Amino acid sequence: MLKNKRIGFKWVMFIFLINCRSGGDGKKIMAVADSVQSRKNNDSDTVSSIPADASAILSRKQVPILCYHQIRDWRSTDSKRAKDYIVPAANFRDQLKMLAGRGYHTILPDQLISYLTKGASLPDKPILLTFDDTDLDQYSIAFSEMKKYGYKGVFFIMTVSLGRLKYMNKQQIRELSEAGNIIGSHTWDHHNVKKYQGDDWTIQIDKPTKLLESITGKSIRYFAYPFGLWDRNTIKELKKRGFKAAFQLSGKRDEKDPLYTIRRIIVPGYWSLSTLQRWMTQNFR
Repeated sequence: MLKNKRIGFKWVMFIFLINCRSGGDGKKIMAVADSVQSRKNNDSDTVSSIPADASAILSRKQVPILCYHQIRDWRSTDSKRAKDYIVPAANFRDQLKMLAGRGYHTILPDQLISYLTKGASLPDKPILLTFDDTDLDQYSIAFSEMKKYGYKGVFFIMTVSLGRLKYMNKQQIRELSEAGNIIGSHTWDHHNVKKYQGDDWTIQIDKPTKLLESITGKSIRYFAYPFGLWDRNTIKELKKRGFKAAFQLSGKRDEKDPLYTIRRIIVPGYWSLSTLQRWMTQNFR
């Protein structure tokens, strides 16, 4: 506070001297000075300029992050385990309607990171929607439904499947990006990162990143671990490559690098709306 007062006093004296020498309109100049100083004070009051350390990040309340894979009606051949990853289209529509009706607002990773590291404010009832594996129904159903509510999300792309039957193509991914959604990396072909050796880092991380950047024209800075599995070496490699954060599933966050082990929950296809709401409330505190 004392430092702010000193800065303010020096600024006022500077304006005063300039005004005296120039014969200018002191009121107008002082109004500008007040406006500038007010913005500085407001900024310093709301967001810390010093990023939080790991313990501070871990102490902040977690934002609910939902993870979806396939969005389609069940088939007779779908096993119970498969239904953990398949949300019927009607259920997905009901879920978004429920979230919007209860006042949830989608945020994007940059907002989440700013909140976790600097304490930046978030909208009331923030939520992050994420989608893994590049399935076409994420574009044809999820994206279409999200637009009704002004919702945005993160699409983690597995590049080996681009353009294949029942998967998104480059143009669709570009459209998602241009509409304000975030495109993230989900490796080339979903191999477990804990088993990478030698050229695997180039094949699974570097080349997919360059491809996605060529499609979107934007930097790719967020990563989702296949199967939600990670280790310390992978975090080191992701940092080296400029990734800002990485997303796992529901495991415990790393105490040293919580930004690279951000938690999500997979939404099973058989969950009721009340079950989804309960899990969001109980598992993100």
